[in-house]
Amino acid sequence: MYNSHQELVNNLKVGGVKFKITQQVDSLMMTELEFQKGASLPEHIHQTDHSGYLLQGRIRMTIDGEIRELVQGDSWCIAKNLRHSTEAMEESKIIEVYSREREDFQDYIFEKAMDL
Repeated sequence: MYNSHQELVNNLKVGGVKFKITQQVDSLMMTELEFQKGASLPEHIHQTDHSGYLLQGRIRMTIDGEIRELVQGDSWCIAKNLRHSTEAMEESKIIEVYSREREDFQDYIFEKAMDL
């Protein structure tokens, strides 16, 4: 299945983080996140496993109490129900893939988002 990111959620912003859903089917969801320097996503959990890849920039990520600084080319996997947060040390771009569609993501984005 192919989708244009224009057909899905595109250019929604919460604080200094821009969200795009780039692909979505029943069993997977791919997102692109763009962080302004200093922007952060506070500690939270998901009901799905997910992995991410840092396309550009530098972030500080806390996963289950462990803090790491990640740079372009680094990747991670986070099991469901693990607390995690992200802070951008510089402008950054992330791709994340979730093990199934995230209704909580869409609810959060549409509740908090501002169109760009």
